[in-house]
Amino acid sequence: MTVVREEVDVVVVGGGPGGSSAATLLAKSGSRVIQLEQEQFPRYQIGESLLPSTIHGVCRLLGVDKKLHEAGFMHKRGGSFRWGKNPVPWNFLFAISPEFAGDASYAYQVERMKFDNILLEHSAECGVDVRQRSRVTGVAKNADGRVDRVQYVDADGGEHEITAKFVVDASGNKTRLSRHAGADRVYSEHFQNVAIFGYFEGGKRFDAPDTGNILCAAFDEGWMWYIPLSDTLTSVGAVIAKSHAAKALGDTEASLHGFIDRCTIVKDMLSDATRVTEGTYGEVRVRQDYSYANTRFWGNGMVLVGDAACFIDPVFSTGVHLATYSAVLAARSINSVLRGELSEERAFGEFEGRYRREYAVFYEFLSAFYDMEQSEDSYFWKARKVTNFDRDDMAAFVSLVAGGFSQEDALTDPDAVIAKFSASTQALTEAAEKTGGMDTDSGQRMKHMFNTPVVRDVMEEMNAFQARGAGGLIEPPLLDGGLVPSADGLAWAEPAPVIA
Repeated sequence: MTVVREEVDVVVVGGGPGGSSAATLLAKSGSRVIQLEQEQFPRYQIGESLLPSTIHGVCRLLGVDKKLHEAGFMHKRGGSFRWGKNPVPWNFLFAISPEFAGDASYAYQVERMKFDNILLEHSAECGVDVRQRSRVTGVAKNADGRVDRVQYVDADGGEHEITAKFVVDASGNKTRLSRHAGADRVYSEHFQNVAIFGYFEGGKRFDAPDTGNILCAAFDEGWMWYIPLSDTLTSVGAVIAKSHAAKALGDTEASLHGFIDRCTIVKDMLSDATRVTEGTYGEVRVRQDYSYANTRFWGNGMVLVGDAACFIDPVFSTGVHLATYSAVLAARSINSVLRGELSEERAFGEFEGRYRREYAVFYEFLSAFYDMEQSEDSYFWKARKVTNFDRDDMAAFVSLVAGGFSQEDALTDPDAVIAKFSASTQALTEAAEKTGGMDTDSGQRMKHMFNTPVVRDVMEEMNAFQARGAGGLIEPPLLDGGLVPSADGLAWAEPAPVIA
């Protein structure tokens, strides 16, 4: 059989939000891009709760924000939690932060098969050569060890080989390509979770305007999500420790309902609901969400984005955020190198530094957040007592999430991280204890929540990115000695010299 051979600037492997975001921004900069997707869209995917920075930052930069608005997705103003010492649920609202005020104070709850398809179709409209039902079978390297060819089989069984200057691996957590970047996957010992989830019709909703809020509720063996996808359809899942999952996965239907029965608030929300048993949403699914990070995010002509690079526990809906954010960083770096403006080391140093920093901040945030739970008789919560780590454990954590790359004290000094965890945990616990029920003015009473240091750190880069999407913000360097986004947001630039 004859192998069809082609040559482009960049091959993007994967049609999810990370792949489509990277491909679109590369095409907008004038690169010739082929995007390969194994499945035929629309296809099912989990990860339905988004963050404002994705909608008002990344998607505005992509030019797809109006299409998302027209799609009619459920608006998400924030989150509702039954967590920590206080048995009464409490809210956080995006509008509390000044950068998210006004028109940008919401995100979406989305059916991913619809959301991802919009982004993939937009990628094609922006000039990307999108090829679905194209299964990547391998890569090849040149004499210097650089990946410069991608091999795939099309829907008819035809064999292809594409030569490219860069390969973006956005093929998800099951990637087989990331090792070619010189990367090894390192799993976190402290967030080894399994999710069991399904879909329900007729579940209850919170009072307006909080109807679209995600609900996260802790119980003795883990926590549950409750995501309203429409006026009637709800995504419901239990996140439990690996040790519990081994006993529960034999009968997933019974396991899911058993966890619902042990989580009082979710059980009440579903009291009049029925589980969807037919069609796309008719299956009870399982995903092993073991948090991990690769030892390298780029190398040998390859760039890893989204779940191909790292993943973290989903309690704060960070999956699509990290995927699309990393895609922007990757596209800026590739564009800068292809334009001849920066060396690979300089451009991708910024990519990896910012990406690892974002992952590390969320890791700290989630660690502190889990430490708020006081049900210590359960193994699930004992395993997450981050402030009880000894120094060797914390040193391993620092190596995992930062690698010393960013040269920030909080990431290179384990003792400093331990102290910061303790302060963050106490601040979050006090914030939760001060909140009350689900009334509509709860946002005003959550201001102190957004004033806690760990939350400010989490929001910092998202806020800056969203503000840039909204109004062309001129950003200072995020990293010591680092770069800044170019005026069009599609590449990197050296910061302007400071005039005394």
